[in-house]
Amino acid sequence: MCPRPTPEDTSVQDTVIRIGTRGSPLALAQAHDVRRRLMAAHGQGEENYEVVVIKTSGDRIQDRPLSEVGGKGLFTKEIEEALLAKEIDLAVHSMKDVATELPSGLGLSSILPREDVRDAFISIRFSCLEEMPAGAKVGTSSLRRAAQVQYLRPDLEVVQFRGNVQTRLEKLANGVADATFLACAGLNRLDMPDRITSPVDISVMLPAVAQGAVGVEIREDEEAIRDILQPLNDEATALCVTAERAFLRTLEGSCRTPIGGLAELSAGQLTMRGEVLSPDGKERYRGEKSGEAASAIRIGEELAAAILDESGPEFLTRLKALKTFIIDLDQ
Repeated sequence: MCPRPTPEDTSVQDTVIRIGTRGSPLALAQAHDVRRRLMAAHGQGEENYEVVVIKTSGDRIQDRPLSEVGGKGLFTKEIEEALLAKEIDLAVHSMKDVATELPSGLGLSSILPREDVRDAFISIRFSCLEEMPAGAKVGTSSLRRAAQVQYLRPDLEVVQFRGNVQTRLEKLANGVADATFLACAGLNRLDMPDRITSPVDISVMLPAVAQGAVGVEIREDEEAIRDILQPLNDEATALCVTAERAFLRTLEGSCRTPIGGLAELSAGQLTMRGEVLSPDGKERYRGEKSGEAASAIRIGEELAAAILDESGPEFLTRLKALKTFIIDLDQ
C-alpha cells in the first residue's frame, strides 16, 4: 500500500482537487460533504478543492420515465467521461446510481459512512401507506417502489413522479399524488428530516441496492488521489455495499426487474437480504444469506442465485419480454 500523503506533500498541499458532481441540491450536498471531510483529513482550506458541476442525461431528460431511456448510467455517464478526460480528479455519486460494471480505467476509491437506508413515506393527508384509501395515488419514478407498493397495496394507483427532491415535494403539495416515497438518507443530508411523514421499515420495503451510501470514483492509475481519499472510506459500509452490488450484478446477468437489497454487518458477520418483483407487483421472491464479512461478494452472488432458482425460468422469461430495466433513480 502506498504511504498516506503528509501535509508537506505538495500533491496534497498545493494542487487544487476537482470534485465532479451533478448539480441537484442533494448531489451538491454530498459533494460538499466530501470536500469537508477531505479538508478535515488533511488540514486544508476550501481553496484546495473545487466542486465542478456536470449536467447528466438523467438531469436533462424530464419528459418521460427514465426506465424507458436507459439504465443506471443516466446519472453518471457524463461525469465519468469528464473523469476519464481528466477534466475532474474524482467523482461523487449516490451509490445506488452507479452501474455494477464501471468504465475501463475507473474504480471506486472510498465509500462514506452510510446514512439511514430506509424509504420515507411522505404525504400531507396520510400518516402511512396502510392508511391510504383504495384508489389513492402514489407518485414515484422508481420501478422498485412502484412494484413494492403494488404488491403491498394493489388497490392504489401508481403515477409517474419525476424531478429532484424539491420538485417532487412541490408536486405533492399541488395534489399530483396523495403520497410519495423518498430516501430518508437524502432528506437527512438536505437537513429536511421534518418532511418525513413516516420511515418505512425494511421488513416492509427493502431499499434499493446501496441506498444511503455515497461513493467516490477515481481513475485507477491515480494512486496519489487514492491515498488522499483513503481516510474517507468506511470499511463496514464498503463491505455491505460490495455484497449488495454483487447481488445486483448477478441478477443483471439473468433478468431486468425491480430489485431491493440490503446487507448489514454485526460482529464480523454480514447478513444480506434481497428480493425481486414483477413490475406489476403481483409476484415477489425474497431471500436472506449470512456469512463472514470477508465473503461479501460470495454472499451477494449466492443469494441472487438462490432467488433466481426460486423464481424459476418462466418468471425470468416474462420479465425479459416486458423489457423493463433494473433501475432505481428515484432519490
